[in-house]
Amino acid sequence: MTEVVLRADALAKTYRKPFSGRRVDAVRGVSFEVRRGEIFGFLGPNGAGKTTTMKMLMGLVSPTSGGMAILGAAARAAGSRGAGGSGAGGGRGAIRRAMARVGFLPENPYVYPYLSPREFVTLCGRLSGLSGKSLASRVERIIERVGIAGAIDRPARALSKGMLQRAAVAAALVHEPELLVFDEPMSGLDPVGRKEVRDLILEEREHGRTVFFSSHILSDVEMLCDRVCILRRGEVVVAGALRDLLAEGKRWSEITIAGASQSLRASLSPLARATRSVGNLLVMEVEGDVAVRDVVLRALESGARLDSVTPKRETLEDLFVRRAL
Repeated sequence: MTEVVLRADALAKTYRKPFSGRRVDAVRGVSFEVRRGEIFGFLGPNGAGKTTTMKMLMGLVSPTSGGMAILGAAARAAGSRGAGGSGAGGGRGAIRRAMARVGFLPENPYVYPYLSPREFVTLCGRLSGLSGKSLASRVERIIERVGIAGAIDRPARALSKGMLQRAAVAAALVHEPELLVFDEPMSGLDPVGRKEVRDLILEEREHGRTVFFSSHILSDVEMLCDRVCILRRGEVVVAGALRDLLAEGKRWSEITIAGASQSLRASLSPLARATRSVGNLLVMEVEGDVAVRDVVLRALESGARLDSVTPKRETLEDLFVRRAL
């Protein structure tokens, strides 16, 4: 059985509005598991509760109810009871100790403006228990790896947003953690920077590390992730292996026909789930092999030219729009 390195167990967070005291349920009973060695995508529209959930897992926000486990250390919200009947108590201390093996990149990382990347990453390394020449060489290696070696001694206030993001990624990696938790790691990066971070995430997985990250860039998630969890209004609406989730989705074929007469268009319309005209081309979306064959035969018999027949499948973006919005 694959080891679970991160678990959310019915995590919930309720805030109260100032003055009115009205309750706002930011997260409502979120549960999922992240297994060792996988890349796990945590998705949802703005306000779905992703960052609040990640802050609860990282100990930055106290949950209202529910529990969590990180690298074998488990804890529950104050007042909650687990299967064994234990409350928050000693579990929090175990979670804090486990956090030494976690690399965390927050959504809006703060790099002290008067420090250089070398100084900032060194500081983070010392906070993780590193020191001496080993730390110094590790800092240089990781800063070169994230692509800002040319600015290693430049004050942070003189760096671009993308460079600051890279410095924060380096700080999360410097102590070689077992589990990486990244909240929007591609934020502020140009296309080249995004590719480099994608490559870095894949490299970390190859080195045996587990990566849990949130992102609004669904193409990156589809390219990288083994499994995903999608939130909507604080609740899980989709969870599972990405390959299985997309295999369950719709498949169809896109057929492009040139020179289709009005009579041909009228006869083909009932066979298509959607049609549109692009110049003199008729583009049809057709479901099922039988319908595809009928459309192709009718088009050829009428003397029209068949430009293409392209199989299509549901993408992660399609799934996201269908289930999360």
